[in-house]
Amino acid sequence: MLQQYKLTKSMNSAENMTKYSLRAWVLVLALAPTILVGILLGSYFTINRFYELEESLIERGSNIIEPLAIAAEIGLETKNFETTKRLITSVQLNKSNLVQFIAIFDTNNRVIVTSHHYKSHEFMRYNNPIDSLEGTDLEQFGDSLIMRSPIYSSERELVITSHNDIGAAQANEGKKLGYIAVLINKENALLEQHRAAVAAFIIVLIGVQLNLLFTFRLVKNVTHPITEMVRVVAKIREGKLTTRVDGNLIGELDLLKRGINAMASSLSDYHEEMQQNIDQATVDLRETLEQIEIQNVELDLAKKRALEASRIKSEFLANMSHELRTPLNGVIGFAKQLLKTPLHTSQQDYIRTIEKSATNLLGIINDILDFSKLEAGKMVLENMPFALREVIDDTFSLLANSAKEKELELVVDIEPAINDNVSGDALRVSQVVTNLVGNAIKFTDSGSVHLKMRLIDDDNDTINIRCEITDTGIGIDKHQQSQLFQAFGQADSSISRRFGGTGLGLIITKRLINRMGGQIGCISAPNKGSTFWFTLPLKLSQYPISQPLEVDKLYRKSIVLFEPRPLSRKVYKTLLEHWQMRVVTVASTAELNELMQHRNGHFDYAIVSCHELDRSPKLLETVNTIKEMSDYLLYICSSNDSAAKMNTLQSAADKVMQAPVGERALAVTLINPHRAQFEALPFSDTAKENLSREPLNVLAVDDNPANLKLIDTLLRELVTQVTIADNGQSAVDIAKAKSFDLIFMDIQMPGTDGFSATKQIREHSLNRNTPIIAVTAHAIAEERERINQSGMDGYLPKPIDEAALKSVISRWKTRPKFTHFDQHTLNWELCLTQANQKASLALEMLQMLVNSMPETRDNITQALDALDSSAMLTHIHKLHGASCYCGVPTVQRLCREIELSLKKNDDVEEVEPEILELLDELSKVESAANQVISQLSMDVIDEQ
Repeated sequence: MLQQYKLTKSMNSAENMTKYSLRAWVLVLALAPTILVGILLGSYFTINRFYELEESLIERGSNIIEPLAIAAEIGLETKNFETTKRLITSVQLNKSNLVQFIAIFDTNNRVIVTSHHYKSHEFMRYNNPIDSLEGTDLEQFGDSLIMRSPIYSSERELVITSHNDIGAAQANEGKKLGYIAVLINKENALLEQHRAAVAAFIIVLIGVQLNLLFTFRLVKNVTHPITEMVRVVAKIREGKLTTRVDGNLIGELDLLKRGINAMASSLSDYHEEMQQNIDQATVDLRETLEQIEIQNVELDLAKKRALEASRIKSEFLANMSHELRTPLNGVIGFAKQLLKTPLHTSQQDYIRTIEKSATNLLGIINDILDFSKLEAGKMVLENMPFALREVIDDTFSLLANSAKEKELELVVDIEPAINDNVSGDALRVSQVVTNLVGNAIKFTDSGSVHLKMRLIDDDNDTINIRCEITDTGIGIDKHQQSQLFQAFGQADSSISRRFGGTGLGLIITKRLINRMGGQIGCISAPNKGSTFWFTLPLKLSQYPISQPLEVDKLYRKSIVLFEPRPLSRKVYKTLLEHWQMRVVTVASTAELNELMQHRNGHFDYAIVSCHELDRSPKLLETVNTIKEMSDYLLYICSSNDSAAKMNTLQSAADKVMQAPVGERALAVTLINPHRAQFEALPFSDTAKENLSREPLNVLAVDDNPANLKLIDTLLRELVTQVTIADNGQSAVDIAKAKSFDLIFMDIQMPGTDGFSATKQIREHSLNRNTPIIAVTAHAIAEERERINQSGMDGYLPKPIDEAALKSVISRWKTRPKFTHFDQHTLNWELCLTQANQKASLALEMLQMLVNSMPETRDNITQALDALDSSAMLTHIHKLHGASCYCGVPTVQRLCREIELSLKKNDDVEEVEPEILELLDELSKVESAANQVISQLSMDVIDEQ
């Protein structure tokens, strides 16, 4: 910007200079000094002449008045005024061209004698005291000069001084008789001054004329050739490169002429060469454009092939997902069913091996599919409210068995300042934690795996969390760390052979974290363990997901904590002290024995870790002793070796929990202490009780015989009546003839697929409002979106998990049959999804939307009547935000369309049809919501 400003300024200066021709500049530079010097010299000499004439006049007057003053002394002393009159009259007449009038005044300032009669002599009088008149005094009077000189008696001594007044005399002694006044005529002096000024002006004028003569001569000899050169340069600039400067010039002008002619010759040669280059470049450009056009055609074809390849890839992924998950569904499902039958130990071991191998294969398939979706940019992250600690606790409960098999210390340390109610993709957060903690467990043979969450930033609506997973495993050197976050890569091949895995876990984790706006890194050294860290920004949820804990009840409660492991002991102690409990920690059995022997006081609670105690022969005795010291004893089991001793602890411990114990689970246990029945460990061989079957009539549809047989077997253990169909058309026919409580529908089937069958059942059957659950091996986001848009109510992925199947049945068995509104107006399943499957929270958000509708309708109507775009945008935006949590797809879509149009500065009149449609839809939503709330409120209360 500064260079551009300087360039513009210089160009403006150049333009201002070119406004004046060279001729004008030469004339100005030549005449201006001459005129200035002439004026200065003329003024100097003229003024000097004026002063000389003035001094000459004063000197002549002094030469007249001073002798007259001496001569008039006698007449005044003798009172002979006639003689004095003749004297002054003769002087006036003799110097008439100089002296106009003479008068003599006495000491009383009275006129004694005048040279002749004058019209007035008052102006000749001395206005100051006469005593002050010591010498000749001068006074200007118009074009005349009045000179006054004192008259002394003869008894005095005249001394001529060097005073400025010419001829002034001072009387040392003598008597002052009066004074004489002479009126001097200055006309002759003024005339001489004027003559001098005119002469000076004439001389200056003659000098200027001579300067003009020489200047015009110079202009003719210099500017004419330069003007000719300018004309030649202008023609050269126009492209007439044959133009030349002619004529004989002098000095530097001749050199300039030769330079211009040489420049014109060079430009002509350069122009010819450039023209040749342009012609050649034009030919080359034409050939290049032809090549580019060919390449564009090839690129367009390549783009189409790439898009087609991407489409084929997506279809391949969907098909592979289906084809791989379908047989795995049968393998895993029937393996679990087989475990329920009487088998000897080796057979049970074989079946568990089959199930574990199939589950590992399913995990590999999921990793490959996730990686493919991330690479294709097709993984869509959800933004739903969830409880952060609940997600972390659920994730660790799934990983606990792997840690217990290696006897690793698994620790969860979440800073209390972290808000538990957040919004984001809970599934992906769990996946990230599962990958990192699972890797830590896999590469750690002994020691601990520690997850630590800290709050690093807290805005009004967003928190930023730093999570660190630290292990005591084999570690990674710096050279191998650069390969960690690459696809299909691990630290080295030996690790891959030893520990297995596809090498996709970390790259999937890294891309998921980056998609969620975070960063990931690793700090490690060989044989010193590793620390994987990541940052995770999460928005705070507007609605509370988890119920607040009444930790105030724990204030000042006493508790003894027996935990030999330092890391777990520190985390438990910090958490308990945060609840303001009085904590006594015991780090070893020796300290525990000392505490039991002295029994210093009684405790409200006791937390006992099985570490070191599970191998003690006095386990039951020790626990009973601790129980006597406390009101409530919580036993934490963290080892597989303690499984056989659990039955012996039922009489001593009030409650047994599996490590790691989550913060919320521990708080709930301590806030509401009650004796719980012994919970079988997940790794124990305790036989499961037969589940009571639900009185439901269920239709299952699948084209694969193995899967159909599996879902039939699983459903018969959970519900009373099961009907099966092996294709879509058969399912439609059965649905027309018989009513069902629940329908499980496979998606990919020959002939009538799951979507077509669902559409026909919704249109023409006895099951138009029956919940239809999609059962599919397709795991990509597009397939799930199609399921949500097809009219199906839920999604059950393959391979079918018995717990997930039971959860679906439990969720839908009490679902009311809403028959008076469209699912696009209000979708209760979408309400549950957006409320993290919490029915009470979904009803609360729906009730809040209903309560705000009257005010919202009034505000929108007023803004529509006033055509107020700003107010309309505000109200629509607020309604749009509320609709995102309430499962009202049509309202959400209309709000989004109206809001986008208003943000583009469209008028309210342009979106009036959509606004009117929105108002109608709000009435429908209100009616449907009231029906849902009235039918589900009591069910939710009963469940709670």
